[in-house]
Amino acid sequence: MILFANERFLILLFFLPLVPAVYGLLRYLRKRRILKLGDPALVKELMPSWSASKGWVRIILYTLAMMFFVIGLARPQIGAKLSEHKSRGAEIMIALDVSNSMLAEDYSPNRLERAKLAISRITDRLKDDRIGLIIFAGNTFVQLPITTDYVSAKMFLGSISTESVPVQGTAMADAIATAMRSFSIQSEKSRVIILISDGENHEDDPVEMARQAAEAGIKVYTIGVGSAQGQPIPLNGELLRDRDGNIVVTKLDENTLRQVASAGGGAYIHAGNDEFGLNPIINDIRALEEEEFASTIFEEYDEQYMYFFAMALALLVIEMLIGERKARVHLFKRS
Repeated sequence: MILFANERFLILLFFLPLVPAVYGLLRYLRKRRILKLGDPALVKELMPSWSASKGWVRIILYTLAMMFFVIGLARPQIGAKLSEHKSRGAEIMIALDVSNSMLAEDYSPNRLERAKLAISRITDRLKDDRIGLIIFAGNTFVQLPITTDYVSAKMFLGSISTESVPVQGTAMADAIATAMRSFSIQSEKSRVIILISDGENHEDDPVEMARQAAEAGIKVYTIGVGSAQGQPIPLNGELLRDRDGNIVVTKLDENTLRQVASAGGGAYIHAGNDEFGLNPIINDIRALEEEEFASTIFEEYDEQYMYFFAMALALLVIEMLIGERKARVHLFKRS
């Protein structure tokens, strides 16, 4: 299978037919100017060395050279090897609360940004483990399927905001259920869900869902983000108010998060402003029995662009050597 590393350059191929078309137009206009000057046959006798056919040969060679050059720019590659990559580790699905209450500023700069920083630090400590990311508020979305691509994990993490989920709320049970469905088929033992939220659940029964996860062999850990005394929620330059005009104060619901972690066979940790509390969870994950994951990948690619550049160069050299004059050397002369 041929792949193109810079396939955007291939669009230039659509413009190449313009080269012979423009050349043909110029030849036509030149012929009309000659007709105005005098007899075409007489003009031809005055320029006996000029070859009309060589002009077309040169322009065709030039166009072909440009075609090979553009293909070379697109960097064609051929998959050289299919190999099976094996790794050992755990599968970790992180469910992050992105409801408006996560904008409260009892953490610096706010709960959500502090949680995103903590997740980024989790990826820095992983090696062969797989990680996935789920965001939830009133609805749940898989932001990143289970993967070992930690660079992509950080990239997706950076784009998360409270606007990533259009429906507000805190559907923790749905987030746990989505995480349970998101593990790979290969995974059977070392499966972990880390739920990061302020615990203000308004939608469903997360404790029962965590119990179902534990029965399926999945540990559920919870990290509480927020303070017991509560904080107002800044939104669009103002403080969020309820229908009666009162300022909404969001408080950490540790009781719910503790129950979820207990039912899920994991542990609850209250995140501090300086230390988010991830070390105990990472240590527990390291103590799990590692599973072996296998995936088939292209191990390396053979670059082919140099061959196309070589063909382009060869055609350009031939095009320059041809010239537009007729050959003057005759192998056989008349006696």
